[in-house]
Amino acid sequence: MKSHQSTQTMKPATAAKKLGVYLPATPAEFQEGVVTRTELNELQANPPEWLRELRRTGPHPRPVVADRLGVSIAGLARGGVTEALTTEQIEALREEQPDWLDKERATQAEVRKEAARIKQKNAEQPETS
Repeated sequence: MKSHQSTQTMKPATAAKKLGVYLPATPAEFQEGVVTRTELNELQANPPEWLRELRRTGPHPRPVVADRLGVSIAGLARGGVTEALTTEQIEALREEQPDWLDKERATQAEVRKEAARIKQKNAEQPETS
């Protein structure tokens, strides 16, 4: 057994993904370094101003944009949204309600409905081992 524990580190892209922020919008020192698990936990528990501002105004990575619009990432792509968007741009899309957004929201609702049906069906089946 080891007497010391090695420090777990991650690439900035991984840390940005875990923090839900768009890596190119983060400060240079964040993008160029490595992030330890301890540093990540500290950023999550006590986000600095730059992180709070990114989460508030963006630009946001596609998974966050998709979540805020209520569609899938593939739905964003089908709608022509391939880049990160700011909170302002997301709100503009919500107000504009383009046809593709309505269609993708309906598709996403059907996917969720089907997933819930399957989960319910599986819960009702007795376990066999």
